[in-house]
Amino acid sequence: MTAKILWTPSAERAAASTMAQFERWVQDNRDLTFDDYNAMWWWSIDDLDGFWSAIWEFFDVRASQQPETFIAKRQMPGAEWCPGARLNYADQILKHAEDRPDEIALVVQSETFGRSELTWGALRDQVASVADHLRGMGVEKGDRVVAILPNTEVALIAFLATASLGAVWSLCAPDMGHVAILDRFTQIEPKVLIAQDGYVHAGKMTDRRDVLAQIGAALPSVNHFVTVAVAGDLPGGHVAWDDLIHGTGAYASTHVAFDHPLWIVYSSGTTGNPKPIVHGHGGVILEAAKQSLHKDISPKDRYCWLTSSGWIMWNSQWMALGLGARVALFDGAPNHPDMGVIWRFVADEGLTFFGAGAAYFSTCMKAGLIPREAVDLTALRSLGSTGSPLSSDTYDWIYSDVKSDVWLAPLSGGTDLAGAFVVGHPGMPVRAGEMQCRALGNAVRAYDPLGNELVGEVGELVCTEPLPSMPLYFWGDEDGSRLFESYYDTYPGIWRHGDWISIDAGGASVIYGRSDATINRKGLRLGSAEIYQAVEGLDEVLDSLVVDLEFLGKDSFMPLFVVPAQGGAVDDALKDKINAAIRAQVSARFVPNEIVEVKEVPRTLSGKKLEVPVKKLLLGGDPATVVNRDSMANPDSFDFFIAYANARANA
Repeated sequence: MTAKILWTPSAERAAASTMAQFERWVQDNRDLTFDDYNAMWWWSIDDLDGFWSAIWEFFDVRASQQPETFIAKRQMPGAEWCPGARLNYADQILKHAEDRPDEIALVVQSETFGRSELTWGALRDQVASVADHLRGMGVEKGDRVVAILPNTEVALIAFLATASLGAVWSLCAPDMGHVAILDRFTQIEPKVLIAQDGYVHAGKMTDRRDVLAQIGAALPSVNHFVTVAVAGDLPGGHVAWDDLIHGTGAYASTHVAFDHPLWIVYSSGTTGNPKPIVHGHGGVILEAAKQSLHKDISPKDRYCWLTSSGWIMWNSQWMALGLGARVALFDGAPNHPDMGVIWRFVADEGLTFFGAGAAYFSTCMKAGLIPREAVDLTALRSLGSTGSPLSSDTYDWIYSDVKSDVWLAPLSGGTDLAGAFVVGHPGMPVRAGEMQCRALGNAVRAYDPLGNELVGEVGELVCTEPLPSMPLYFWGDEDGSRLFESYYDTYPGIWRHGDWISIDAGGASVIYGRSDATINRKGLRLGSAEIYQAVEGLDEVLDSLVVDLEFLGKDSFMPLFVVPAQGGAVDDALKDKINAAIRAQVSARFVPNEIVEVKEVPRTLSGKKLEVPVKKLLLGGDPATVVNRDSMANPDSFDFFIAYANARANA
């Protein structure tokens, strides 16, 4: 890879990073030195006991019983981690309340409630109070507590209270449709439901009382309803959230086994029943701690990841809190009253680390924002990005229009492992379009269809060694068949993630999109991200989606759907410009058969383009089954594609 260097860390920054501190700790405590990062990465995936025990000690994992060994069964699926260990995730997050009770732990900026702050001491006390009330409701170890809440302190407090009891947490965002929520919660039979009955978004109040009533009626296992009342009076039989947070009992936790369930998160659920993915207390603690090295987080940081409560980044953000950083939450529309609202938030809160989905940064670029001219970003040291590949021109925009001296650290992973495979490194240069390295402990490779490793070529993203945060199981998957089919049926004993990736000899990587949305033109295979980079690099294009339709007995047909920039149109001149960009940057083979203007690209709640459902629809799939609209960020956008499919079928 020969991508241009956009940023190089100073020697002082590299040496002061948490990654450098960890490397020095390993040298002092394990007598290990490494010539470069790759040498340390090889150690981390070869000596799993040595590496993960180092993470445990360096990050001071709180446990009442230490593990007998770190990996007892080195296999996938079925790895066994840290037998004998007893701990609780909530302890790891709240430990800073012991010596910093009066310092601010959390800042919340909400369209519904305004701005608020919470100290470490108040956070711990409210967690203790809610836990005591949940216990009074009959919640015991292993019971499920579910919530429909936005990204505010309420969700965090309820989650930590649930975890402290050894109960199992699951959360949906309040803007999800009731069908999507029930698709998730009916699978796990919760005992308690906590919900907010309305919210303000983009200046508009949304009343959810009727929807919540439907959800409650369809969950017979729920014995207690707790409501954050915004839209109206408390329904009969419901408990007010405010009544749960004012107790005086001291915080205490139930210690559980390393692999005791912590939470249930879900696949994107674009088709079929969402996969209820179960992660354990210990695995999440270790993976989150390790990831913090790749984000360079310390107690001095002010951290925010722009996320809804329905995305795994909601879960991931507590990693920073567990390290003692101040975490800032934003609950509202990122474009109201204008696209600058988030950058003003970054500046006003003095954030040192800000992360968001790649689509957010791309939208800012397309809108012509120049944050460095609009706000003071002096404090900002690091930017993170995930959700979809970040294009090279967006890298350029960040360094030209956001801040020239900022570490940009895109990462790629997933809900499945509550972490990332390829990540940033605070001591390495940033190159346009690339992720800097493979994560420590993550044995990431690119494989061809026969299971041969590829270097510098595009292949399937696989992981050849177990990780402590891989799913314990899918809820209700008694024989493990669904888990096996999801990750292990392509390469036996090896995790296949479902992304196209290329990894060079130095470990830098590029993600090329989902491998199940591959474009195959006359025998040449390509990830859709390469086409998006060429097309969306044009100022006249806001967004795009491409699918390759391979009909049995017919030639391949590849339509490209384009959202023009504001005030523009997909006319013949723009079509010619798009085709020229694809020829020049990709290949003439990948010039689309048709370019079609659309108002929106359909996306999941986590911002990923719905390539596969659109492809299935255009190949003749039933519109009612190819996608779950309640799991879409913009469900109405799919109507255009249904009409387009019908028109093609009748042509």
